[in-house]
Amino acid sequence: MRIAVTGARGFVGRTLMTALAARELAAVGLVRRDPDAGQRAVGDLTTRPDLAAALDGVDVVVHLAARVHVMHETEPDPLAAFRRANVEATEHLARAAVARGARRFVYVSSVKVNGEATQRAPFREQDPPRPEDPYGVSKWEAEQALARVAADTGLEVVVVRPPLVYGPGVGGNFVRMMRWLQRGVPLPLASVRNRRDLVGVHNLADALVACSVHPQAAGRTYLVADGEPVSTPALLRTLAACMHVCARLVPCPVALLQAAGRLAGKGGEVARLVGSLEIDAGALRRELGWRPVKSLREGLQLTADGFTGARR
Repeated sequence: MRIAVTGARGFVGRTLMTALAARELAAVGLVRRDPDAGQRAVGDLTTRPDLAAALDGVDVVVHLAARVHVMHETEPDPLAAFRRANVEATEHLARAAVARGARRFVYVSSVKVNGEATQRAPFREQDPPRPEDPYGVSKWEAEQALARVAADTGLEVVVVRPPLVYGPGVGGNFVRMMRWLQRGVPLPLASVRNRRDLVGVHNLADALVACSVHPQAAGRTYLVADGEPVSTPALLRTLAACMHVCARLVPCPVALLQAAGRLAGKGGEVARLVGSLEIDAGALRRELGWRPVKSLREGLQLTADGFTGARR
């Protein structure tokens, strides 16, 4: 069996390639340009390149490459940009994979397909999709496009929806939180009482390996998480302890934080800090026998070590 991984140089892709090698599974990384050993160049997938050579001999494709959430959007039509990268390019890749004889396509989607927040119950795979932003919409549309490919060709499509992924080399808002902690910035989050599920990059990579090789995964959609929901204050305190610094958390009414976020045009960012997002990842455990390879604390320690080591 040979497994091809798009986005092999990315945050998740590097860890997945290591996990595949540890399991002695033949893997090839699909990269845009300048391939290293064990990699093949595919160009810009949004231009629908000829992928025949890149996919030669490939049995399973794990598709990680995507246009992800953009903090400072510059596209005049963000949804159109997300559709080109996440819907049209994904369908092109899947049909090219079928044409070269691949039997399975593992698509890394997002829990944003389910929605942005949970209220009384955790998200489950069978919940009606409720994406709210262009990124989430594009991921749901990509899932639908892959369902059409599967119906047309018999391709085994496996969809994996992770929440926020953390680990060594993480970027975005997670690394911003670590910078706040390292600088001793007072954070008005001590009054937050939420519950959020995360997934460590090592756990996600291990789940993707299972979805690539387990016979029962064919045609399934799985939510994946560490299984240790945590409040924002608890996350910050644990992360600070891993970094050997003090988390300076001060109380502030959540309603005031939300109002301030709306006024500053940061309503979405504040909502993610104070709101809940819980995931029921039981199906992945029951059907594939998957268990996280790292605890939340272990994953956060690795993340902190990567951050502090990089800044020395």
